[in-house]
Amino acid sequence: MFRKTLGSLFAVLAVLATDVPSAQAQVRQSVSLNLGYFATPPEDARGVGDVMVENLNFLLFDLRDFNGAAVSGDWLVEFGDFLEAGVGVGYHKRSVPSVYSDFVDSDNTEISQDLKLRVTPLTMTVRFLPFGRRSAVQPYVGAGVGVYNWRYAETGEFIDFSDDSIFRGSYVDKGTDVGSVFLGGVRVPVGDVLAAGIEFVYQNGKGTLDSSKGFLGDTVDLSGWLTQFTVRVRF
Repeated sequence: MFRKTLGSLFAVLAVLATDVPSAQAQVRQSVSLNLGYFATPPEDARGVGDVMVENLNFLLFDLRDFNGAAVSGDWLVEFGDFLEAGVGVGYHKRSVPSVYSDFVDSDNTEISQDLKLRVTPLTMTVRFLPFGRRSAVQPYVGAGVGVYNWRYAETGEFIDFSDDSIFRGSYVDKGTDVGSVFLGGVRVPVGDVLAAGIEFVYQNGKGTLDSSKGFLGDTVDLSGWLTQFTVRVRF
């Protein structure tokens, strides 16, 4: 599916390049550096089998603690005045403390763990600028494919309910899964080289967990909203 989607995206880019021959001799590119805030979905927006939802049945933690800072960068190529294609890479990582909701240790201390999620998305997008690149204010919308490299871990103290003993352990899984990306934003040029703006990105994806790893769920939701400030350098 990924190869088919990626192939379709590059086919669109090839058509664009053919349709704007006058721009080919003057193709301009830009690099965008972005700093933002990533917000994961709430419990009622996560799918059945999501490991976080399953963990909430016996662990105390706040899903909002997985929200946090994110960084990313994009390389963009212009096609005429209204279209551009880009490749981007991002990074966000969070570690959230949790404890058993109904059990404590024999000395009445909490039985605690850390839930950790790291996501490194690689995105390939096409953007449309309805007012063109010559406008003093440049809104845009876009969509594309996201390739999400992720790592999920649960580390700390756990209960073996076969004999009620407490042990230290670490459960880890990682992988790469494909999803979709939708974005919109606005930027304001400062001369011909620099531009600053704000961008809203929705990434949609799920990681498939290995059932032999011992997790309660079989997926980890990689979706969420990214709100970021952008600085673009055009060359």
